[in-house]
Amino acid sequence: MRDGAAVQLTYPFTGRWLVQNSPADRVPSHRTHLFATTYSIDFVPVDARGRSAPLRLASLLVPEPPQRFTGFGRPVLAPAPGTVLAAHDGEEDHDAQRGLPSVAYAVTQRRRLRGGWAGLAGNHVVIEVAPGVLVALCHLRRGTVAVTPGQHVDVGALLGGCGNSGNSTEPHLHVQAFDGMDVATATGLPVAFDGALPRNGHIVELP
Repeated sequence: MRDGAAVQLTYPFTGRWLVQNSPADRVPSHRTHLFATTYSIDFVPVDARGRSAPLRLASLLVPEPPQRFTGFGRPVLAPAPGTVLAAHDGEEDHDAQRGLPSVAYAVTQRRRLRGGWAGLAGNHVVIEVAPGVLVALCHLRRGTVAVTPGQHVDVGALLGGCGNSGNSTEPHLHVQAFDGMDVATATGLPVAFDGALPRNGHIVELP
């Protein structure tokens, strides 16, 4: 499962996805070690032109419904075999914010931070892929989480759909690995996908 310090995973999706906030380019990848996010990585579903959604002038000025985005609801799959330790659904998919900073969004972001890691993760699934090795897949679409705690999953099992819940400015998938369910005190673990780690701006395309 692990090669050296890296947790070995399979890409948890099919189709075209843009890599963002990759630890291949910067550690900590999200500019913080808070909530074991040191080596976390984001994948944004994109269309054939590499866009998460068509960009209009209005996109820079006002929030957009997540349904406008090409990957909203795209299947999210198990990246390794293991046991589901947590599965949370029911958080709303809020409007996306790709443009000027939104005061309203900043307020909700502070509220989510007060809710701890779960408030930032939104709808999510946590899988124990080896003893003391947990992998979380976050920001899932409300109503799509397809697994329950205690369930065994194999690689490629459907976990849910890509969404915009939690601390997310547009529909995307946040993946991180850590060493304990108390994420406030857990340590982030490095990850690799199919033996490598893609850099920011790289397009991952899978059949």
